Amino acid sequence: MPLRHPLPLATRKSPLALAQAHLVRDALLAVFDSPPDDFPVYGLVSTGDRLTDRRLIEAGGKGLFTKEIDEALLSGTAAIAVHSMKDVPTELPHGLVLAAILEREDPRDVLLTADGSAQLSDLPQGARLGTASLRRQAQALAVRPDLDVVTLRGNVDTRLGKVRSGEVDATFLARAGLIRLGRAEGGFAPCGLDTMLPAAGQAAIGLVIRADDADAARAVAPLNHLPSALALQAERAFLKALDGSCRTPLAAHAVLEGDRLVIRGEALLPDGSERWQDQREGPMADAGDLGRELGEAIRRAGGDRLAHVIASS
Repeated sequence: MPLRHPLPLATRKSPLALAQAHLVRDALLAVFDSPPDDFPVYGLVSTGDRLTDRRLIEAGGKGLFTKEIDEALLSGTAAIAVHSMKDVPTELPHGLVLAAILEREDPRDVLLTADGSAQLSDLPQGARLGTASLRRQAQALAVRPDLDVVTLRGNVDTRLGKVRSGEVDATFLARAGLIRLGRAEGGFAPCGLDTMLPAAGQAAIGLVIRADDADAARAVAPLNHLPSALALQAERAFLKALDGSCRTPLAAHAVLEGDRLVIRGEALLPDGSERWQDQREGPMADAGDLGRELGEAIRRAGGDRLAHVIASS
């Protein structure tokens, strides 16, 4: 039975989000040998995109990047939502399902300065580090408590412009985004996972559809990359076990090694003064359980100090 057309794709109206949506559209066109009009791309301005002067935690958290796109799905304006998975809450609105995860890009961060890339140890004493990510702030301060962390939001060009102008000495960007945008900085040396474990879901593109939309489900099924989907299942279970929000510095990274899944995770205090790390390994079929167990173990290790941070989220 042929798919109904068109099946519109919705995403944020940022250069990176649109680039990712066009990657998805190109993959769909190749699978179904369809003309472009069968899968039109619509860019929407999210609440999170409008808030450029403060951290997301001050305005409601990561769901601010998905709200308008979720509404487009539920209203029938769009059939497929294209999301950066690090922005997607662990609980989706009623009636929506996560239907596919594309093959993941490199999830590591790149620390960029006016001279190129660097490692945290290369920055001068008291350097100004621009970031709006509480995770990156906490991880950087855990290694370099002397750094002066200032809030810096915006797209790639905005943030790099602040570095080049000297407003900040350095900033972090996700290597995956730089690669997808075709930026030369995507080839720069990334930070090591031991220092900068990525956010859960970083570098993964997820496709959300209405639960009752059989055509959209059939369309995206060939795009699902099982190793990436299992890694994301574990990382999102880790977040859920810790009630993860933008107010809690959390990081997780899962990979498949043969038929086994290994997940590393950590939680930190926002100032980086304490850090709780652990990992789990087991059959890939137990991805969700491994993530949940890791989250629960880190919650226990963090005790009252971590519980206070989570409770304030």
